[in-house]
Amino acid sequence: MHKYENISAPVIKRLPRYYRFLGELLDKGVMRISSRELSDKMGFTASQIRQDLNCFGGFGQQGYGYSVESLYNEIGHILGLDHKYKAILIGAGNLGKAVAVHMSFEKRGFQLIGIFDNDPAKVGTVIRDISVADLDGLEEFCAENPTDVAIFCVPKTATQAIADRLYKLGIKNYWNFSHYDLSIHYDDIIVENVHLNDSLMILCYRISDANDEPESTK
Repeated sequence: MHKYENISAPVIKRLPRYYRFLGELLDKGVMRISSRELSDKMGFTASQIRQDLNCFGGFGQQGYGYSVESLYNEIGHILGLDHKYKAILIGAGNLGKAVAVHMSFEKRGFQLIGIFDNDPAKVGTVIRDISVADLDGLEEFCAENPTDVAIFCVPKTATQAIADRLYKLGIKNYWNFSHYDLSIHYDDIIVENVHLNDSLMILCYRISDANDEPESTK
C-alpha cells in the first residue's frame, strides 16, 4: 500500500508549486507565513491551502502559521526529492541537450548518469560533463550502472523499439517527451508525459477565449 495513495492527483500537482514558492520565500529570508498570506501570494484560497497540506499531516500552528523552512523540507520529502534516482537520457538532439543542461536534476530527486544517441556526429560529444554514448551500448551500460529512470527525447517513431529494450532491462519509470503513449504497451510502468505542443495550444485557446467577446456585447 502506497503511503499517499488516497491523495488526489490535483493535490499532488500543486505540491511542486508550493515547493517552488516556499523556496523563493526562503531565499528572501522569510521564516514564517500564514495560510492567508500564502493565499494572497499564490492565488489559492486559504481554505484550499489548509486542505492540501492537511492531506499529509498538520504542519501549521494556530496563531503562528507555517515555518517556511520546515514546510519546504516536508514537501520536498513528500515529493521524494531527497532520493537520488539514477536517470539516463535517450536523444542528444536540441531538445535532449536542453533538458540535460537546464534541468536541475540533483535538486529534484535525480542524478543524470548517462546520455545516448545513435547519431555518430553526436556520440562522443560532451553534455553536462557526460560523454554521449552510442545507443548500441545501452544494455552494457545499464548492466554496469543500475538505472531507475529513462528520459525520452527522441522522435515518436523511435520510441517503441527503445522502450522495449529498456523494459527488458527492468526500467519501468519514464519521463517522456516523445509524444508516444508508452502506457498502451506497458501497464505496470510509471510515466510522466510532457507535451509542449499541447501546452502551447492551451495557451492559444485561453488567449482566443479571452479575446472573443460574446455577440451580444459587440
